[in-house]
Amino acid sequence: MLFFREPGGRSPVLDWLRELRQTDPKAFAKCVALIDRLRELGHELRRPVADFLRDGIYELRARKGHVNYRILYFFHGKGVAVLAHSLTKEDVIPEADFARALSRKRAFEEDPETHTYRE
Repeated sequence: MLFFREPGGRSPVLDWLRELRQTDPKAFAKCVALIDRLRELGHELRRPVADFLRDGIYELRARKGHVNYRILYFFHGKGVAVLAHSLTKEDVIPEADFARALSRKRAFEEDPETHTYRE
């Protein structure tokens, strides 16, 4: 399991998770549990907690009340999931968020070393 890293060094998904931990600890716990399941099951993780969108982009799906939490990811190599983007949504994933995840996927594929987050 890897987290995408922006050229400036930050990880958008980790930043989102840190904020979520402060604003909604229960939703944060659900998202972390899903990340752990993805780490364990990889490509075998299916609906309702994961789904293929298109162009190699997948989503992890958590719900708390009427709020949907999504983490967009892609696979690199043999089963390494790269968490690329996250959002809170009501219904469909906005095209701009999908495009951002796809752009991060392409950047990672061109230069995995630069775009792998390390603490």
